Amino acid sequence: MSQTKPTPEYEEIRERCLGLLARREHSRRELLRKLKQRGFDCTAVADVVLDDLEEQGLLSEVRFAESFVRARIESGHGPLKIRAGLQERGVASTTVNQALCDDRSTWRARCRETWEKRFGVPPEDRSEFARQTRFLASRGFDSEDIRAVLQEVGTADENNEQSE
Repeated sequence: MSQTKPTPEYEEIRERCLGLLARREHSRRELLRKLKQRGFDCTAVADVVLDDLEEQGLLSEVRFAESFVRARIESGHGPLKIRAGLQERGVASTTVNQALCDDRSTWRARCRETWEKRFGVPPEDRSEFARQTRFLASRGFDSEDIRAVLQEVGTADENNEQSE
């Protein structure tokens, strides 16, 4: 905690930050943006407050990144979109890399889950293939994973027809 006696401005900013952090994890950049939106002058006082919150373990970039990744995965988003979202919120690249599992098979399985939830039926023609590809790409999945999933489901469907 800062050595000087907290000012009313310090206390007001701290209370606002604690209120926001009580609802969900936030990145430092998000808190600064929200303070500015609420009319606070984000000067050195805000930086001191955020430094103190980090020191006390109340504000954590790692916790925020883990929470953000978990929520986006549950929403069916892929690694490219999640990475961009974290970077947009000011999370350091090393923290982003730690929070994202870069195991290709894991992301391919998540891509397949997202495809099944949205479509469940292999594309019948090129335009449907393109539509499904665009959807998965917009969700942030890698083109290699998208192609593999769509080929896999197309092949699996053809194998089922041949065995009947």
